[in-house]
Amino acid sequence: MQPTRVIGLMSGTSVDGIDTALVEISGREWDLKVELIAGETYPYPPQLRKQILELGAGTAVSMADLAAIDDAIARSFAQAAQHIQVGHQGATLIGSHGQTVYHRPPQSERELGYSFQLGRGALIAYLTGISTVSNFRTADIAAQGHGAPLVPKVDAYLLSHPHQERCIQNIGGIGNVTYLPAQSDHWLSQIRGWDTGPGNSLLDLAVQHFTNGAKSYDENGDWAASGTPCYPLVEQWLSHEYFHLPPPKSTGRELFGLAYLHDCLQDAQPYQLNFADFLATVTELTAASIVHNYDSFLVKRPDEVILCGGGSRNLYLKNRLELLLENVPVFTTDEFGVSAAFKEAIAFAVLAYWRNTGIPGNLPAVTGASKEMLLGEIHDSYS
Repeated sequence: MQPTRVIGLMSGTSVDGIDTALVEISGREWDLKVELIAGETYPYPPQLRKQILELGAGTAVSMADLAAIDDAIARSFAQAAQHIQVGHQGATLIGSHGQTVYHRPPQSERELGYSFQLGRGALIAYLTGISTVSNFRTADIAAQGHGAPLVPKVDAYLLSHPHQERCIQNIGGIGNVTYLPAQSDHWLSQIRGWDTGPGNSLLDLAVQHFTNGAKSYDENGDWAASGTPCYPLVEQWLSHEYFHLPPPKSTGRELFGLAYLHDCLQDAQPYQLNFADFLATVTELTAASIVHNYDSFLVKRPDEVILCGGGSRNLYLKNRLELLLENVPVFTTDEFGVSAAFKEAIAFAVLAYWRNTGIPGNLPAVTGASKEMLLGEIHDSYS
């Protein structure tokens, strides 16, 4: 099979921008090879980002306005795909995750979940002249799954180890983990993955709240590092029912968004925390919730934890996680040949490649789906 150039497009719950990866892919599963040719994050226009965040926070909009936002996101994604190819051999396929604005896990065995991503693939295909795969989550949800997380199968073939048990921990707006057992007979069926809870979402919202929007995040975690965590508050927050739900489970800004931040600020009032102390406490919640998930839902802690996503660049968060994990070493996927900044975009490029070659992309043991499914809808470019 000849190598295929694919573009992966991803914007997560932090709405930082469009992570864009141009990759060359060959092989199928065990022999899967992925080379990152170029990676870049393209920011949304400020007004569009504001509209997306308002939608995610539950602001009501008219259908006409929703359609306009949908088109604007698709155009931004298409521009990102066009820009990433400048100076490189062009791609023949795009995998676009789109922008999640609503996610509802299944509430019972009889009720399907729902996940809504904006940025319609048909328009991306038309504007770029490149066939585009989008709406990756819907097939898994139709099969009674959560539609999330979808990257564990990609993690399995790029980051598993013959002898080590690994947790691949993505820290985006929401944190999610892929547990990879050591490769053995039937190891693929033993892989697990779920959303661990807030990643950067509360940190970013708190920084924006404290600076009246002048800053969007705490670079390197420096502001939080200057404060002191309030451990009784962390324990109180860890009593939230989501942290105690067994996998499969998924969440989003609907649960850990602006309303939850306001609850946290209210909870913190008796402790009279300054801004730095509050940020340190929210950072501690992210780290502690990750470790809580491992201790609650894995037989034992992994041999290694490997970070990716924007939170992997938060040095204070990484240090807190290392301390709480005690003797478990913490790395980033960069150290294993997979870009930590663009791993999610790379994953959706691979999922598009698998969809185009007829390979299922979900792991039912992870998402709770009743069977393996081809993920994504193919929009031909007709160019």
